[in-house]
Amino acid sequence: MKKVKTCVLRVGGTNCDWETKVAFEEAGAEAEVLHMKKILEKGIDSYHVLVIPGGFSYGDYVRAGAIWAKKLASKLGDRLTKFVEEGRLVLGICNGFQVLVESGFLPGFEGTSEVPQASLTVNASAKFECRWVHLKHVNNGRCVFTKLIPKEAVLRMPVAHAEGRFILAKDKEEEYLAKLYGGDQVVFRYCDENGKPAEGRYPYNPNGSLHDIAGICNPQGNVFGLMPHPERAYFGWQLPDWTRFDEPPTYGDGMLIFKAAVEYAQRNLA
Repeated sequence: MKKVKTCVLRVGGTNCDWETKVAFEEAGAEAEVLHMKKILEKGIDSYHVLVIPGGFSYGDYVRAGAIWAKKLASKLGDRLTKFVEEGRLVLGICNGFQVLVESGFLPGFEGTSEVPQASLTVNASAKFECRWVHLKHVNNGRCVFTKLIPKEAVLRMPVAHAEGRFILAKDKEEEYLAKLYGGDQVVFRYCDENGKPAEGRYPYNPNGSLHDIAGICNPQGNVFGLMPHPERAYFGWQLPDWTRFDEPPTYGDGMLIFKAAVEYAQRNLA
């Protein structure tokens, strides 16, 4: 069987790109890190999965992810839209989630939108939040990346961001929230260690996100963005309390996201 080919994009200011590469390789894919300039020369047609990693692309001037989003839309927009329409996978982690929202690929109610339909804005605490959080998987099966995670499962992953508060325009909030839930686009919600909804309570909800939303997908389920970092929770030794175990687990909860993506791509795209 052919290997699933993954491209992790990078530009000035990105980070965790190499950790993301390792995660996909451990999950069974071929993965490479390429600068945006190189992918414009090479193209994206040979890949099954495209990843926009975390970090502070272009210094996060203007708004987090805004500059890279404009470059992505102007330089790669049509090709990336076709990539998504063909059913290939796009993953945005932290800053990557911000980029996908700013570029209109998420929520993507009627496809890619020219104007952002949501925003990831300054944390309610008005400070950089770097901590491990609990997430409840609330998706009913739409999202390709979480098909190996049972419904209502509680996971642990770290966040590290200053602008992660998911919001919708006030005049569209009720309408868009209904669309997100009606289309099974809400994937993760912040919760406590027992799975009880955070309901905006700090620090369970680290940024004040609307409805405790930590990750969403597009209506087709092949574009997924989340604020927590699954690549930082792939191996058991990455867990913050790994020294408390007689023997730490082999994997952390983040592994399931990469494994699901690779298995899906292997069956349907490779």
